[in-house]
Amino acid sequence: MPGDLADFAEFVEANLPGLLRYGHALTGNPHDAADLVQTVLEKIGSRWSHVRNKTDDPVAYVRRSMANAHISRWRKRRRENLVAELPETRSFTMADPFEHEPLWQALRDLPPRQRAVIVLRYYEGLSEAEIADSLGVSPGTVKSQASKAIASLRARLRGSDGTEGTEGRQAV
Repeated sequence: MPGDLADFAEFVEANLPGLLRYGHALTGNPHDAADLVQTVLEKIGSRWSHVRNKTDDPVAYVRRSMANAHISRWRKRRRENLVAELPETRSFTMADPFEHEPLWQALRDLPPRQRAVIVLRYYEGLSEAEIADSLGVSPGTVKSQASKAIASLRARLRGSDGTEGTEGRQAV
């Protein structure tokens, strides 16, 4: 058991920056990304020996777990919450430096699965087969989600800068 904990600690130390970047791209902000990574690593850490023996690529397993957890969290949050009183409008959190970037805004507005596919493909540089394996979907689903996401990003970016020609296509 102590060897498993040391092995898990080495895994986390080696992969934490990449997992946080992936979480940031999935969630849209660094705070939710840190929460997502922590939640998933807690679950995986408690059964690390099983995970390590089950899969050849634990990073892909963690990414898939993160994508699934994010989608589940997103589904729960999108339900309406009625409250008796309005919360205060002042916020003391730091602003996201990418908040006003058109590409970042468009990426944040994609549905969770499309965002995961785009992030894994263009940010992490994974192939369609690796993405399909990581998310637990078929390669055809990866292709269709990527196509829909790119079309949506192009439309959003074309609308945000006012261009109608091919200039916007090169940005995505």
